[in-house]
Amino acid sequence: MERKTVKYTLLSPLARVPAYATPGAAAADLRAALEQPVTLAPMERALVPTGLAIELPGPDCVALVYARSGLAIRQGLCMANGVGVIDSDYRGELKIPVVNLGTEPCTIAPGDRVAQLCIAPVWQAAFAQADALSETARGEGGFGSTGKQ
Repeated sequence: MERKTVKYTLLSPLARVPAYATPGAAAADLRAALEQPVTLAPMERALVPTGLAIELPGPDCVALVYARSGLAIRQGLCMANGVGVIDSDYRGELKIPVVNLGTEPCTIAPGDRVAQLCIAPVWQAAFAQADALSETARGEGGFGSTGKQ
């Protein structure tokens, strides 16, 4: 698959370029551009700067920011908004909204990997009102309607 170029600017001397941890990684790590550590109490939220701005190659791309699974499971550090959506026309600093869902305080140190950035294709839909939608076997079943196993 052809790689698309994502331009970036470093807005802070503390910023680090996003980097893929392994050759097969789907997302690049984003690091905290902090001058000093930040400690979050359980259920506390913070907006962590990355010191980084990006330019996606066009409206056919989106940047998605996800929590790092290791931080989430070990420390309870998650994205406060679930998944961050960075539109192709946004040029501001990438900031990571985090929440400590753990039972103990969680400290983010300068340079820590706090989230991961995935670049994905996107298309904009043309929405059309309809009097009825097509029938499917699933129908309106949702929220666990297919069972646990």
